[in-house]
Amino acid sequence: MLGFGTLARKVIGTPNDRKIRTVRSLVDRINALEGEFEALDDAGLVAKTEELRARVAGGEDLDAVLPEAFANCREGARRALGLRAFDTQLMGGIFLHKGNIAEMKTGEGKTLVATFPAYLNALTGKGVHIVTVNDYLVRRDAEWMGKVYAALGMTTGVVVPQQPEDEKRAGYAADVTYATNNELGFDYLRDNMRGSLKEMSQRGHYFAIVDEVDSILIDEARTPLIISGPSEDRSDLYVQIDKLAPEVSEDFYTKDEKQRNVTFTDEGNEWLEERLHEVGLLPEGQSLYDPESTTIVHHVNQALRAHVLFQKDVNYIVQNGEAVLVDEFTGRMMPGRRLSEGLHQAIEAKEGLEIKPENVTLASVTFQNYFRLYDKLAGMTGTAATEAEEFAQIYGLGVVEVPTNRPVAREDKDDAVYRTAREKFEAITEEVKEAHGRGQPVLVGTTSIEKSEMLSRLLREAGVRHNVLNARQHEQEAQIIAEAGRPGAVTIATNMAGRGTDIQLGGNVEMKVLEALAADPEADPDEVRTRIEAEVAADKRKVLEAGGLFVLATERHESRRIDNQLRGRSGRQGDPGRSSFFLSLEDDLMRIFGSERLEKVLKTLGMKEGEAIVHPWVNKSLEKAQAKVEGRNFDIRKQLLKFDDVMNDQRKVIFGQRREIMDADEVGEIVADMRQQVIDDLMAAYVPQGAYSDQWDVEGLYAALIEKLNLETDVVAWADEDGVDQDVIAERLYKAADEAAAKKAAEFGPQAMRDIEKQLLLQAIDAKWREHLLRLEHLRSVIGFRGYAQRDPLNEYKNESFQLFEGMLDGLREDVIQKLGQIRPMTEEERAAILSRMKAQQAAVAATATAGEGNGSAPPVPDGPAEAGFDESDRSTWGDPGRNDACPCGSGKKFKHCHGQIA
Repeated sequence: MLGFGTLARKVIGTPNDRKIRTVRSLVDRINALEGEFEALDDAGLVAKTEELRARVAGGEDLDAVLPEAFANCREGARRALGLRAFDTQLMGGIFLHKGNIAEMKTGEGKTLVATFPAYLNALTGKGVHIVTVNDYLVRRDAEWMGKVYAALGMTTGVVVPQQPEDEKRAGYAADVTYATNNELGFDYLRDNMRGSLKEMSQRGHYFAIVDEVDSILIDEARTPLIISGPSEDRSDLYVQIDKLAPEVSEDFYTKDEKQRNVTFTDEGNEWLEERLHEVGLLPEGQSLYDPESTTIVHHVNQALRAHVLFQKDVNYIVQNGEAVLVDEFTGRMMPGRRLSEGLHQAIEAKEGLEIKPENVTLASVTFQNYFRLYDKLAGMTGTAATEAEEFAQIYGLGVVEVPTNRPVAREDKDDAVYRTAREKFEAITEEVKEAHGRGQPVLVGTTSIEKSEMLSRLLREAGVRHNVLNARQHEQEAQIIAEAGRPGAVTIATNMAGRGTDIQLGGNVEMKVLEALAADPEADPDEVRTRIEAEVAADKRKVLEAGGLFVLATERHESRRIDNQLRGRSGRQGDPGRSSFFLSLEDDLMRIFGSERLEKVLKTLGMKEGEAIVHPWVNKSLEKAQAKVEGRNFDIRKQLLKFDDVMNDQRKVIFGQRREIMDADEVGEIVADMRQQVIDDLMAAYVPQGAYSDQWDVEGLYAALIEKLNLETDVVAWADEDGVDQDVIAERLYKAADEAAAKKAAEFGPQAMRDIEKQLLLQAIDAKWREHLLRLEHLRSVIGFRGYAQRDPLNEYKNESFQLFEGMLDGLREDVIQKLGQIRPMTEEERAAILSRMKAQQAAVAATATAGEGNGSAPPVPDGPAEAGFDESDRSTWGDPGRNDACPCGSGKKFKHCHGQIA
């Protein structure tokens, strides 16, 4: 008998079915317009765009013009690309326009789907951002879909790292802009560090469509984007501490792989204190528990984490002398990303690489708060339903599962669980060998570079030809994937999320045509295409007979979505296929999240060497383990967001003020208000309201006015006058300060003074904001301890960060007014002295360049006199400078970068 829930779903459908039904009538209206738009010539499509723009500008709603816009876009894509969008693709586009996440399976054409809502919303003239996970996809999609927008009379922009500023501004000025999530976030931060509006790149945040939305808004949202600058060089300290890490016995620390943390035991702390005393890193008489020891203890912990929890070729790879992080979700390298709090430096010391200085934060934002800046947000992915709650809570996004164009024919097998990793990999090798032998293409999914290369070695030994796709083969990615659907092809890949290229059965025609024409430029393109299409069609028939693409996963990932993304590579557009997961009790997920019960069951069953357990309840227990991990990661992200929301409110105030200042023609009123506020603060400190005149500290006020405003007054004499109270003194001080400011403006000239005030304000805001971010970091790192006193750390953080923010604004006022009080125009003598110094330096550089010709290097340019007795050719005259001390030659450089360089 059917339950009430099952019966209701059969009668009225699921909530998702009802959403699909609501848009079917819209799709019918778009289809009804198809003949009308087919009849238009190319110029007619562009004219239609102009007509729609005018109607939207005149106040017509986007929903009202949607059918015509989508019909126009479909016709533009058919002519530009030869692709006619399916009804399911139109549905996906409608849901994106309405601000949802469209869950569409692999191979359903998400790249084309995005053009429909992008075109419709770009009619407003506010610009649409299409966000992808890497630079390759940005360029590929912009070039590919740019043909559609061009056919419709719209412009397409590209935003990538290391782009010239004028190109970047042009990219953002386009109707539709393709960019990575990282570059969008960094450009937002950079724009809010600019000195003028014309230097800013972004022109607003109207509508963003995020491709691989789960990867960007969930997986990457645990780490905030940070723009930082180098701090003091402490490379020697990292090297010294790194030598201790291998000596730490496993008995001296506990390892928590779930939280990715290590903690010294009491015994470990005793050993550590003794060793630090021995190597001189901890002064005699100083304990590990003294406040002065905090920095050393922190760095020892980071060194231990680098050795115990961060593995080469799993968490990072060494490339071109740098430790490059590997994204655990996509298996891609993340050049430029660095771990914070000295952890990256600890990894560099461990690998014997050049240690780059730690950084101080100049600006930061989380992806959650960046993408919530947009008036409207939408996303696409093959796997979002498992995270629907998070999308709804954090971003207000609904998830709609769009039906596939053709029914899915893939066969998903139950997981096979082996006792040991060795047995598992032997079974995988046999399974791959068997599939390869019958001509079935195989995609083998692994979770790390190390495991992909180990499996590659096993397949080579077994005589199976194959390709490997991981962070090391990043450049050959598209080519490797294009070959992965050929008969008998074997491809080993780290994570397949966001690869952006479908595995087509029989092979990729376009890629093969390009390769053939590159090999023989004289060949007739039409003949080459006809020949290759016939070859691919024949190969596709062989693959279909062999059962389609076989996806074989070697491990379960922490996230079910990643597993589903891998599985979804097989069975695109109704193709047959199968998927299977091979696991062992030694896999990280099984080991960390309770494989004890399963191990007992396997022992009870008395399983033989090489045997596996295959049962639906194994899948269910694994899904529960994955759900636990996902829940924990959601909690981490929610907590990060709660704390960042506090900073975000302050960030909006500061960035808003900066923008107002840059937008203003002159900031004289703001400066005058600041000046008055500083005087009020000084009055409150030295001549407070309600105090008798004999309690006033008039001499202190006189000195403070000179220090803070560079303002000399007769305030001491005023205090002796009859009938003078605090209000009278304040009014006289306001007047004296305004007169001094007017006099200074006259000396500089009105325009110069306006520019000076504006630049000083912006510089002061930036400097104070940097200091404030550092204080908030320190506060965030210790606020958790308030929980031990039964106080809510989040509320404590809110209160204290607000007090710090108020203090920062007070300090900002004082800084600006003090600097404005001290500046003065340069005298002719000072200008001449500066010019003379510059000429002397240029002459010194020219002389040393001439002296250095022929031997390929010039000696250091002296910046000051060498120390007495210094002889460049006699090391004994150099004294014994530290590596970070000034070089005794007088160059002004550190000794280690000058005569103390290690050859």
